[in-house]
Amino acid sequence: MIVLEELGLDYETVYLNLSTNEIKDEKYTKYNPNGRIPTLVDHKNNDFVVWELGAIISYVTEKYGPTRTISFEKFEDKMHMLQWLFFQASGQGPYYGQASWFMLFASEKIPSAIVRYQKEIIRILGVLESVLSKQRWLVGEKFSAADVSFITWNHAAFRALVKDFEGFNLEKDFPSVNRWHNEMLSRPAVGKVFVKWQAW
Repeated sequence: MIVLEELGLDYETVYLNLSTNEIKDEKYTKYNPNGRIPTLVDHKNNDFVVWELGAIISYVTEKYGPTRTISFEKFEDKMHMLQWLFFQASGQGPYYGQASWFMLFASEKIPSAIVRYQKEIIRILGVLESVLSKQRWLVGEKFSAADVSFITWNHAAFRALVKDFEGFNLEKDFPSVNRWHNEMLSRPAVGKVFVKWQAW
């Protein structure tokens, strides 16, 4: 949603009830056979369907971002953006998601699993810090969809997943990530989407 807002696109959000496993219903899996969120149905392009966050971001920025406000024209920058989208999909998403599951939703608390995934969150933050300590944004010295892809899971991590982990201190331990995250939170598109989620 943040990418859609940043590009000024019209869209309709359909929320699914995860507690009733609505994402596994055939009404949804006909669009996304993996039964996960998000999924995009582009009514302006013959109801073209694409799922997986990185793929959705790539699709939207390529098709509807001709001015490249949050993407790139240069081939090498495009590949670096794709690199971060893959890192988000293979690193941040799964590890933060597992931490969330074991900490907040699992019927049985397994301390070793919780600590494992909290440590992975710290590791991912370390990777981000190592890059963001040298540059303002992840790619090409400008805010882009690469940055956007990390914001929601980071927000969840800072508020719940690692806030009490072994003296975790975002400002002290990861100052560049903290600066980056707060810069993104201050963007109008991000604020607008977060307000919608809180209302839901």
